Amino acid sequence: MKENILQDIISIVRESSLILKQNYDVTIKGGFANIVTSADVSIQNFLYEKLSKLVPGSGFICEEENVYDPGHEYEWIIDPIDGTTNFVRQLRESSICVALAHNGEVIMGVVYNPFKEMMFSAELGKGSFLNGEPIHVSDRVYENSLYFTALCLYRKQYAPLCMNVLKEVYQDVCDFRRFASCALEICYLAMGCGELLFEIRLLPWDFAAAALILREAGGCCCSLHGGKLQYETPTPFIGANSKENLEKLSAIVSKNIPEVPYKNFE
Repeated sequence: MKENILQDIISIVRESSLILKQNYDVTIKGGFANIVTSADVSIQNFLYEKLSKLVPGSGFICEEENVYDPGHEYEWIIDPIDGTTNFVRQLRESSICVALAHNGEVIMGVVYNPFKEMMFSAELGKGSFLNGEPIHVSDRVYENSLYFTALCLYRKQYAPLCMNVLKEVYQDVCDFRRFASCALEICYLAMGCGELLFEIRLLPWDFAAAALILREAGGCCCSLHGGKLQYETPTPFIGANSKENLEKLSAIVSKNIPEVPYKNFE
């Protein structure tokens, strides 16, 4: 792999976003809450073609069309459109997400919202950026935090657990928000627009790129009970602007959800 490819990744992701301006079809994957568009598939195919040439022999873990080829030294983790419903409904809160992992560790991440021209990027050990300018998490304390969350849209049987966490967190923090693109929400933590985030079930392509951006911006994230995030299976995701806030949120989540209520991709 050649050195300094982050700018190449950024250029490829930006070019792929032009597909969003084309006409598209919508298909229901598992009810009206879970949809896919032809734009999702086209962007993923475009990224697959371009990125496989950028790093020959690399594997791919992608959301659409069962593109799942782990076990390579270098692996791309891709969500062609995070926030597809937002995209279809023209809510301008959608993103294209690309992460590059080396031996299981994410080393580069790009999250792009083309509707607001927000290009988030990070490389391991080199900081996080928005449109080329450095970003950093806020220094707000827990009581002055904005909490991002969701109610597990595709597995609504877990919504009561999420509501229990929300009810307890909400008593002590400033307020909560839901943007329906978890990758962007994690990036909003990275740029200081929020301080806390919890989702009970995220897939690797939902958070891989954004988690690196958050960490490189001075934030932190983990799974249940402070465990390491997994990049090949679904996982609970807890994020914060500081270690202290992460510990407080993690304690509430772990009390209400003592164990992961699902296995693998079920």
